[in-house]
Amino acid sequence: MSKILLMSAQKPDNTGSGVFLKELAAAFRAAGHAVAVVAGVAAEDEFAFPDDTRWRPVRFQTQELPFPVVGMSDEMPYRATRYRDLTPDMLERFYAAFDAALDEVLAQFQPDVIFSNHLYVLTAHVAGRDLGIPIVGMCHGSEIRQIRKNPLERATIRAGVGKLSAIMALHGVQKADIIAEYGVPAALVHVTGTGYNSAVFHTKAATTLLSRESRGRTIVFAGKITGAKGVSSLVRAADSLIAPEAVELTLAGGYSTKAEYDAIVEQAQSSCCSVRFPGRLTQWQLADAYRAADVFALPSFYEGLPLVVIEALACGCKVVVTDLPGIRPWLEANVPDAPVWFVEPPAMRNVDEPQPDALPAFEKRLADALADALETPCVACDVTGLSWDALARRALELALPRS
Repeated sequence: MSKILLMSAQKPDNTGSGVFLKELAAAFRAAGHAVAVVAGVAAEDEFAFPDDTRWRPVRFQTQELPFPVVGMSDEMPYRATRYRDLTPDMLERFYAAFDAALDEVLAQFQPDVIFSNHLYVLTAHVAGRDLGIPIVGMCHGSEIRQIRKNPLERATIRAGVGKLSAIMALHGVQKADIIAEYGVPAALVHVTGTGYNSAVFHTKAATTLLSRESRGRTIVFAGKITGAKGVSSLVRAADSLIAPEAVELTLAGGYSTKAEYDAIVEQAQSSCCSVRFPGRLTQWQLADAYRAADVFALPSFYEGLPLVVIEALACGCKVVVTDLPGIRPWLEANVPDAPVWFVEPPAMRNVDEPQPDALPAFEKRLADALADALETPCVACDVTGLSWDALARRALELALPRS
């Protein structure tokens, strides 16, 4: 049995990296390892972890940290502080708060290895402390976008990341990005992929949220309801399908800014499609939504390796996704028979913002892919090798080869 500490500056849910941390913790615990978690949360937040997991929150919006939790994206599904808005005093408080939490866990728990989310400020700081135990950085992609856009601590972050024992990358393109952006040797970076909860996401009869029998053509999206996720383009593309009045579009997730969300809701109200906004769903509700839908669509303009794609495939959905770097080769290597339609992205004017004049052509390609996917019979594919349990085994073998 190993003692494993998982760390994140962000909340351990709500986002893809938060789900990654929480599910990995559960998989390690299920395999018989002792687990501790240190993560940033708001003062009032409460989180449930598997039995016997040691939970040490770092609470923001307190006297110690009088500002909201930091967010790796500039737009988060909860109130957050953008890294680019951190002042020297805020950053000093951030380091002090996480150092105190880490020192407490080191003394009481004595971990054998640390897995830290995001190759950014916290991970680099922890790696720079030379703790004498393996420290593995887990890349999600958003930190690469952040370090390119934001000069905050850039040299310090790169130096700290270079001291990691190993780096977990989602796919081969991301590995190349890590090597180029952080200047680390290729041998330090390992493609480990992502995971999904096979106990929740699987094919069985849909239950409460949606009913396939009562619908005609059903499309579901899951993620932040934002322009960067391509949601506005998805609504327009669905509206341009033949007989859009027979199309049921479910947009599940929270939002970053209320004004942007309200604008998308207003756009949807004038659509010929039936558009639903059920809000953030539990994993069980989301699995039901996937199982009841014909197609899962993720027309995002920037992603690492989206977990939602694997979850949707596990539930029997056909998938339409933007052909972003790394996603297609990873899926073709790991799920070669997956029913996935890839849509060429629009020309971009920065990392996650498309050229406005490129959107109509992108939305036409998206609509064509949706139409094709809706008319194609679904073919089951096997994604069980991509479960969290399998990822946990790969991660621990990487960190502790003799364990």
